[in-house]
Parts: sequence; structure tokens; C-alpha cells
Amino acid sequence: MSKSWQAYALHILDVAARIERIQARGDLTQDEVLYDATLRNLQTLSEATQLLPDGLKSQFPSIPWREISGFRNILVHNYLGDIDAVTVQAVVHDRLPALIDSVRAMLAAADNSSF
Repeated sequence: MSKSWQAYALHILDVAARIERIQARGDLTQDEVLYDATLRNLQTLSEATQLLPDGLKSQFPSIPWREISGFRNILVHNYLGDIDAVTVQAVVHDRLPALIDSVRAMLAAADNSSF
């Protein structure tokens, strides 16, 4: 891995902030541009989570790391056709805050240790 995991963690937080800004522009279930932008950023975020060390992710068992990776595969390969906007909105509202908190905790712990 050429970059430190912290670079990927910071990228996750940047992308999550971008998703939050997209959400502030309107309802992605009613606006296909917002929907597409959210999907693209979720794909980027999901890819970055795959580059965090497994040992570090295991310290945050409440985060569905495997499902995040699987969601990325669905987004990239479009296995199920168009993904439902309501599902995407639920992922953003129900799952993203916990992921953000966990990534922030990873970075804080690294700052306070010899990682």
C-alpha cells in the first residue's frame, strides 16, 4: 500500500462531507442529478474503506465493512439494475453518520498512539 491508511480515512471523511453537501441541495429521491452524484460519491467512499487495514476495521465491529464493500460492487457493476433512490437515501441517513464517527475515532486513536 503506497499511501498510509490515514490518507484513505481522510478521503472517506472528505467524500462523506461532499455527500452531506449534496443532500443539503435537495431530495435525491426527486432529483436524478443529486441521486447520481450521491451514488458516485458512495462508490468512492466504499472503495476507500476497502483500503483501511482489516485489523483497524475489526476494532469497529458495529460498522458493516463487508456490506460497504458489497454495496460498492453493486454500484460499480450495477448488478441489480438501477438502485432504488429510497435505499440510497436510507444508507446516507442511517449508515453514514456511524461510519464518519468510526473513521474519526480511528484517526484520533492514531494521533494518540504510535500507529
